[in-house]
Amino acid sequence: MYKILIAEDDDVIAKAVEDSLKAWGYEPKTVTDFRNVLSEFTSFAPQLVLLDIALPFFNGYHWCREIRRISSVPVIFISSTADNMNIVMAMNMGGDDFIAKPFDLNVLLAKIQAMLRRTYDFAKSVNILEAGGALLNTDDATLTIGSNKLSLTKNEFRILQVLMENKGKVISRDTLMTRLWETDSFIDDNTLTVNITRLRKKLEEHGLPDFIQTKKGLGYQVNA
Repeated sequence: MYKILIAEDDDVIAKAVEDSLKAWGYEPKTVTDFRNVLSEFTSFAPQLVLLDIALPFFNGYHWCREIRRISSVPVIFISSTADNMNIVMAMNMGGDDFIAKPFDLNVLLAKIQAMLRRTYDFAKSVNILEAGGALLNTDDATLTIGSNKLSLTKNEFRILQVLMENKGKVISRDTLMTRLWETDSFIDDNTLTVNITRLRKKLEEHGLPDFIQTKKGLGYQVNA
């Protein structure tokens, strides 16, 4: 079942689109916090986004640009401002298609189905883990902090993956070493300490000094 995020502040339109998508077997979710659209995107992890241009606080162009920093998920703009300039702007900001309001729901559904076929017949969705303001892309092993996209070593990626999959929980050193063994690297207690230290330094250099917390005698954790 494909998940579709609807960023539309007109309650009537959002409800009509959501009901139609449910009837067609999709799993829709309408954004409720328009100050934090990216947070809702990362927590829901949709396969497609329907994005209005005229939104409260920040417009759809802003949120499309933010989504594009971390994901290639298809974005269809929906807007009543369907002049050529806005259509070109939407495409330049990373949009994949544009549909003008008012629209026929059957036309919208046809566009969604075509976009999903084109995208997921040939590529898988991007998986994002979020914790403490950091976004970990598990497809390309990169970490995004603000406007910075960091490359990670195999061990750094695996450590963050385990901690961020279990954010808010304490993960023992033994558990981390077991997961790191899966990378075919030789990992002992001292090697884990070295990897954690290097990773902490990298995170601190990019504004996250306390991202990985030590729980004495227990292990490590990152907070939500």
